[in-house]
Amino acid sequence: MKYLNEFCFQVYPYIAVTLLLIGSWARFDKDAYTWRSGSSQLLSNRGMRAGSNLFHVGVLAILAGHFVGLLTPHALYEPFMSAGAKQLLAMLVGGVFGVLCFIGLTILIVRRMANPRIRVTGAARDIVVLWLLWAQLVLGMISIVVSAGHLDGAQMVKLAEWAQHIVTFRWGAAEYIADAHWVYKAHVFLGLTLLLVAPFTRLVHVWSIPVGYLKRPYQVVRRRQASLRYGPGPG
Repeated sequence: MKYLNEFCFQVYPYIAVTLLLIGSWARFDKDAYTWRSGSSQLLSNRGMRAGSNLFHVGVLAILAGHFVGLLTPHALYEPFMSAGAKQLLAMLVGGVFGVLCFIGLTILIVRRMANPRIRVTGAARDIVVLWLLWAQLVLGMISIVVSAGHLDGAQMVKLAEWAQHIVTFRWGAAEYIADAHWVYKAHVFLGLTLLLVAPFTRLVHVWSIPVGYLKRPYQVVRRRQASLRYGPGPG
């Protein structure tokens, strides 16, 4: 078990990130046309706006929370906030946006699976990714329940130490997660797996942050005159 733990949480993270970077570069270089989310809105607009908005708002907030929560050294926030208080804040914020994300993703999955036109136009790997994301959200929500059983913040500090050891290329990261609850381990491992498969699915579009839309001019749409729409009048 020790060697399996070291592989999953010391070696596997670097494998996943390496494939994410190299695979994304290769796909953009060789097949840039597929670098998109593959929207199916033209086939059916039902549930698309609500599901997509809820999912993206939720997932962006969750990713930002994970980034700040895991990579902020304990010494930086310790003078202002205890580890237990930080854990409660993470549970509250993660719970709210996790529910939003879960509802949105469930709408998108039902929409894709229940509509024959949408289902046949999607690749099997994209459907698999949707279910992987759904499972990851379920694990994340369960981890909140598990965290409620120990509110001292000690486990959260260990998970943060694991993440900080990984991003700073230090050995011994797996030791911080060795005795963690299986839900945390499964959540981390599945998250790494999503990074690994991202270059080969529609998840690759996360690299394309649409910042250009902030300065893009509005599209001008003019209404056609009644005479042009319905033809010339009598006489």
